[in-house]
Amino acid sequence: MSIVNLSPADIKSLLDAGKIVLVDVREPAEYQSERIAGALLMPLSSFDPKALPAPDESRPVVFHCGKGGRSAKAVELCLAANLAHTRHMAGGFQAWRAAGFPILRLDPASGQVCSIC
Repeated sequence: MSIVNLSPADIKSLLDAGKIVLVDVREPAEYQSERIAGALLMPLSSFDPKALPAPDESRPVVFHCGKGGRSAKAVELCLAANLAHTRHMAGGFQAWRAAGFPILRLDPASGQVCSIC
C-alpha cells in the first residue's frame, strides 16, 4: 500500500458529506490557534496508530498537518502497524487555508474561538 494524496477540495467535499474522519496530527498549540471544524486532534508527537478506529472504507481516516509532512508520516506509522489508513491531505492546513476554505481560529483578544469563512 502507498500514501494516497487528497486535495483540500477533496477533503472539503468528503468532510461536508460526513464521509471521512479527519485527524489533525499537529501539536495542541497549533490546533488550538486555528483548525478545521470537525477535525480530531492526535498529535504526531504522541501518535499511536492503534488508538484509531479500525479501517473502514465507508468512512476512512484522513490525516492532515501544517504542510503535509507529518500527516504522511502518520500514514507511514499506520502502514508499519499493519493498519490500512493511507490517506492524507496534500499541502496540509496551509493548502486548506490558501484554498479559502473555512477555519476556526482563536481570537487572541477575547480567547474565544471564531469561525473564519
